[in-house]
Amino acid sequence: MDNELPVQPFGSAPLAIESVVGLARRTHVAALSDDAAFRARIQRGADFLDRLLAEDGVIYGVTTGYGDSCTVNIPPRLVAELPHHLYTYHGCGLGRFLDEEETRAVLAARLASLSRGMSGVSLPLLEGLATLLRHDVLPLIPAEGSVGASGDLTPLSYVAAVLCGEREVMYQGRCRPAAEVLAQIGMTPLKLRPKEGLAIMNGTAVMTALACLAWRRADYLSRLATRLTAFNVLASNGNAHHFDEVLFSAKPHPGQTRVAARLREDLHSDRPSRNDQRLQDRYSLRCAPHVIGVLEDVLPFLRQLIETELNSANDNPLIDPDREQILHGGHFYGGHIALAMDTLKNAVANIADLLDRQLALLVDSRYNHGLPANLSGVTGERAPINHGLKALQISVSAWTAEALKLTMPASVFSRSTECHNQDKVSMGTIAARDCLRVLTLAEQVVAAMLIAARQGITLRERVQERAALGGGAEAMHEDLCERIALVEEDRALDGELRALVAHIRQEQWALYVD
Repeated sequence: MDNELPVQPFGSAPLAIESVVGLARRTHVAALSDDAAFRARIQRGADFLDRLLAEDGVIYGVTTGYGDSCTVNIPPRLVAELPHHLYTYHGCGLGRFLDEEETRAVLAARLASLSRGMSGVSLPLLEGLATLLRHDVLPLIPAEGSVGASGDLTPLSYVAAVLCGEREVMYQGRCRPAAEVLAQIGMTPLKLRPKEGLAIMNGTAVMTALACLAWRRADYLSRLATRLTAFNVLASNGNAHHFDEVLFSAKPHPGQTRVAARLREDLHSDRPSRNDQRLQDRYSLRCAPHVIGVLEDVLPFLRQLIETELNSANDNPLIDPDREQILHGGHFYGGHIALAMDTLKNAVANIADLLDRQLALLVDSRYNHGLPANLSGVTGERAPINHGLKALQISVSAWTAEALKLTMPASVFSRSTECHNQDKVSMGTIAARDCLRVLTLAEQVVAAMLIAARQGITLRERVQERAALGGGAEAMHEDLCERIALVEEDRALDGELRALVAHIRQEQWALYVD
């Protein structure tokens, strides 16, 4: 099957967020570039290190200990063993294991960085990472244990160990010993060269990989929240002209303006007109472009931060193969990703809060302008024992509250670690994990809102003829009606919610062509 997939080359051009997402979702296959200049550059870096070692050069992490132990000189006869010790003693991660998409993204992010040709690694190491991706051999990587500088040392130690035939991998749906699986795919375990353990581990690949996935999910969430707002305006018989083009030209934030234009498209409200119901809707409807627009406007900035990190050499020391210099620095510091993830989780949590408020209006007969309480679909003598979406609204409130709680920025909680050598750290990986959790909670809110929108629009049709939606919105509404039966008699909704969350993660609905 992989032979039929588009190839994502490493070493010939920078990667985009979409490149990592494609590899993570197995819609693309990884391959190392055949470009002669790229391969020659990688070889020059490895050869320079060999010459320097032969001349008794001092290189941090190669002929010295690591971190605070950099003053410890390694006897020449033990230099070759040092990389093995590095990934061995960092084998102390805990928490959940990264899922399959996340793990593929990590492999892609580390390969992208090392392919910059400034890490002193060999071509076989790069080929090894590409082989793991190509055969979908996924190291079991614990999610917890990184402070985000010196990079993602502990989680990336599991990648280094697997390349050497140690620890465990997920392969074809089963957890198996790495050595056994490498033999099955015909890959010889690596014997890491003197700097290669450090090059694999001393970088920002885990946080950057998770950031790529988070960015993509947030972009889709923004579009879904806009579509849901259109549905909720219709269901609540709201004023569609809060999104007037001239109105938004007066405060022209690009993302906010784009959200308003999408709402006009969905609601066919391109011309101002008088609303006979009321002049102004409540904020969660009227100000939706202003809330969603914050996320829309921050996404391009965050893309720049994430993609710059993705395409950087971010280990230490770096090797300049052209000037033949060793450059000691701190590019393993993940501050830009930490900021990106702390920012993104804040914007996403605000989306969850916006939709939670919209649902609170829809289920409340005091504010939903003629719809039944709790959007119950039952009429007649059985109405008193049925409760519509009462419990669903409570769950949405719970998911939203948890998302809001997680918006405390991780990046401000730096800890001095490792004998005060790593005395200022980024917490970028924790920020990225927080962001993914906020996204999961927000996607659960969206799933619930899809049920509520389907319910609300149908119930609105019972009391009055509704306006037609724009083409994409109308098609999505019809799709929801096919997927979700109207809630009349009380029923458990958890199965439908899980299916809808899966559809959201799979980006089932095509949303807007701007």
